[in-house]
Amino acid sequence: MEEDKEQVKSFKELGVVEQLIEACDSLGWKVPSKIQADAIPHALEGKDLIGLAQTGSGKTGAFALPILQALLDAPQPFFACVLSPTRLVLYSVLWELAIQIAEQFEALGSVIGVKSAVLVGGVDHVQQSIALGKRPHIVVATPGRLLDHLSNTKGFSLRTIKYLVLDEADRLLNEDFEKSLDEILNAIPRERRTYLFSATMTKKVQKLQRACLRNPVKIEAASKYSTVDTLKQQYRFVPAKYKNCYLVFILIEKSSSTSMVFTRTCEATRHLALLLRNLGLRAIPISGQMTQAKRLGALNKFKAGECNILICTDVASRGLDIPSVDMVINYDIPTNSKDYIHRVGRTARAGRSGVAISLVNQYELEWYIQIEKLIGKKLPEFPAQEEEVLLLLERVTEAERLSRTKMKEMGGNKRRKGGEDEEETVESSRGKKSSNKKSKRR
Repeated sequence: MEEDKEQVKSFKELGVVEQLIEACDSLGWKVPSKIQADAIPHALEGKDLIGLAQTGSGKTGAFALPILQALLDAPQPFFACVLSPTRLVLYSVLWELAIQIAEQFEALGSVIGVKSAVLVGGVDHVQQSIALGKRPHIVVATPGRLLDHLSNTKGFSLRTIKYLVLDEADRLLNEDFEKSLDEILNAIPRERRTYLFSATMTKKVQKLQRACLRNPVKIEAASKYSTVDTLKQQYRFVPAKYKNCYLVFILIEKSSSTSMVFTRTCEATRHLALLLRNLGLRAIPISGQMTQAKRLGALNKFKAGECNILICTDVASRGLDIPSVDMVINYDIPTNSKDYIHRVGRTARAGRSGVAISLVNQYELEWYIQIEKLIGKKLPEFPAQEEEVLLLLERVTEAERLSRTKMKEMGGNKRRKGGEDEEETVESSRGKKSSNKKSKRR
């Protein structure tokens, strides 16, 4: 093992050309990540790849660098296609994920002016057709929208594609998968390289492998289900009625941290964001029910540091480019224990340390036990004196009441006005509370 660690010290030793090494350097990539070190040499030899890597491992670089190196030798439009996950409720997350992949291709390939096009549902079809008319080198797409353009966009085809990437393959699959994939494979040349990347290896991913890859090299950059060593993981068993108290206590204790709080439902994201704002904490919600513009606006506020607490559902456990997260809190324990891996993967990235705290109530114990079985370790308890936590109970109870009142108003407003921005609602709640206080003082 020590020998392997010393074997690869730089991108140059992997066979990456100087122009791309300079581009990596400009992105702050000084040394290859494990998945990059293991995958790139095989990819440069022309092999198909199956890459299993945890969230935040640098897998986009693992497939982008070999593709760009081949493109340097023979620049041509429609050179590679990257397929991303598809699910109707997640269009805005998909847009964010697809944009990140496209931007990394363009940044790494800036020496030859690499152009990309992003094709996902929920975004203007005409704009995407115009982007395809500019004959990009890289197309990043969801399967459904890609098929839509293949059928309806004049002059667009994938006959020149040399590389196909199936990214987040364990999430790429849905009930229409086989039909969609068959159509896409019929539109893409048989003589191509195919890369499949996934956080987990499921039966569906194995089926996908058999359908698309030829004699692939399998690379596993981590144990089957693992979390990074620099991540400090803890749990706290709490009575359900005091869960909000514990959440507030932790966020106050770690007030200098950038935090993501994961809930089970979209409604819970709005409720908790309002509750925390009522207590003076800078929280913002994000969920699959928000429009793309609102989601991106909320993300930008979080990235810019205007809000340091992001309340989200599992739609945000993958793909979002949020490099500065210090802490993940599992407010609701995921029913699918694999989702725990993806959630906590949002912190402790690129060698940084991070914290993940799970609040477990009496109804979630079985799900939590499954998580410990999956990761193969028993986690230590988060230290907190309950007497100290419950000093917050009165304030938290009042904040909950205000939040629920506002949620009811929001429901009425949506029926009358046809919807309302969660972020604006949270802000207006603060403003209203502030004016009420002024009125009382008068």
